[in-house]
Amino acid sequence: MSRVLVVWCPDWPVTAVGVEASTAGAVVVQGQISACTAAARAEGVRRGQRVRDAQRRCPELVVAERDTDAEGRLFETVVEAVAALTPKVEVVRPGMCAIAARGPARFYGGEESLRLMVQDAVVEAGFDCGAGIADGLFAAELAARTEDGGTVVPEGGAAAFLAPYPLTVLDRPELADLLKRLGVRTLGAFASLPSGHVAGRFGTDGALAQRLARGDEPRPLAPAHMAVDLSVREEFDPPAAQDEQVVFAAKRLAGELHEGLGAGGLTCVRLTVTAGFADGHVLERLWRHDGALSTLAIAERVRWQLSAWRSDRPKGGVDADGIELGDGDDAVWGGVAWLELTPDQLVPDEGRQQSLWGQTSVTDRIARAADRIQALLGHRGITRPVLTGGRGPGERVTKVPVGDLVPGGVPDGPWPGSVPAPAPASVPPSMAPAEVVDASGAPVVVSARCAVSAAPAMVTVGGRAAVVTSWTGPWPVDERWWDSARSRRRARFQVVTDDGLARLLAVEGGRWLVEATYD
Repeated sequence: MSRVLVVWCPDWPVTAVGVEASTAGAVVVQGQISACTAAARAEGVRRGQRVRDAQRRCPELVVAERDTDAEGRLFETVVEAVAALTPKVEVVRPGMCAIAARGPARFYGGEESLRLMVQDAVVEAGFDCGAGIADGLFAAELAARTEDGGTVVPEGGAAAFLAPYPLTVLDRPELADLLKRLGVRTLGAFASLPSGHVAGRFGTDGALAQRLARGDEPRPLAPAHMAVDLSVREEFDPPAAQDEQVVFAAKRLAGELHEGLGAGGLTCVRLTVTAGFADGHVLERLWRHDGALSTLAIAERVRWQLSAWRSDRPKGGVDADGIELGDGDDAVWGGVAWLELTPDQLVPDEGRQQSLWGQTSVTDRIARAADRIQALLGHRGITRPVLTGGRGPGERVTKVPVGDLVPGGVPDGPWPGSVPAPAPASVPPSMAPAEVVDASGAPVVVSARCAVSAAPAMVTVGGRAAVVTSWTGPWPVDERWWDSARSRRRARFQVVTDDGLARLLAVEGGRWLVEATYD
């Protein structure tokens, strides 16, 4: 069993946006709390809460949007501080890195001495952290998260150390919930179950989770040796001055890498990313992932690695060799001359269980095809719809470029004033004007108290009039009343006409508009 030292920086997403640990602060993704400081947790703020609920518990809460690029860029300072003491630092994710502990511990006089030296180096760099040493990455991470700033778990003692922890630390909510209903509440109880029964009932992922609970390696130690060189490399001529160019190339290289690994029945969980700059400088980082490193995960880590160097590059102009340096936040220092991906740890590919009634995820083949189209049309050349929160039907769907990370879950509102189900079948890109009159031919209006002047009798859209057979509403909305420039008052109606069409109409400022249509 390998001895691993983990450096864990608490609440790193909040630290990356500049919120002090003593301040009640949080970062938000799609209207929900993604991470918060200890001061905010003391006031009752928790991950997954809606911003409104969190601010109700902590009125002075400082809220900011999560910035993953800033997380990767700032964490480079921590990695450099650790790398000054020992090479081969693995970046598990921004906020946590790991090193093999055996060799450095012998050099620095023991594991506790090594732990304290690494922790002091990160603190001197300006960041709070915990450092822990244990058998395997999972136990070492929990050792780093202890209240006293980390601890050293004796060799062979990982199982006893992990036994009291709740199942939630496995980061598998569905598995933890099911085991809890079966009466299994701790890692120790889970570890004591027969392995064959766990694998038969919970599959490969359940067996992997049980190995973690027992303090074992996630996979049996059966290292796969590379009979051939599986590394992939891309040259840039002229050097790439924008990181988007490098990220596009990284996606293509990742596809080639996975094709080579797939031919041998292998997958990669640790990867070395090396970028060579036009001035001869070489930036190399070792990245680890809990599961297989997908094409998107590799491209994301290349972006983080490049963004860590933006603050050091000059802005605009050309360098001494006449190479354009680029300008703006996406420019990379000196221009990237080449990029290389090298698999550092290979394991047998155990496959994936697809949905019984068809696939529910994007396959690697589709993802690679989308990458090629994006390379021709640009990053926003191909998008996919993503459900978001909102009151109007056009506000509930956002087009996101394929490949961009989308946080899970849909903000649950409550979105007062939203139109009830079913959702409209078609939402036009721009709302067409309409005219709505009552039985006497007078325009239908809605008062400030949301009272309708008369029942709608006829709707005219595009010069074609139709008689209203049924209608319901209004659903009034008074949005951003505190901002005079963006405030909006609107009332929505569902209207069915004798031509067989059902429409969602909205009246705003005395003007009627067709917001959507139903099938």
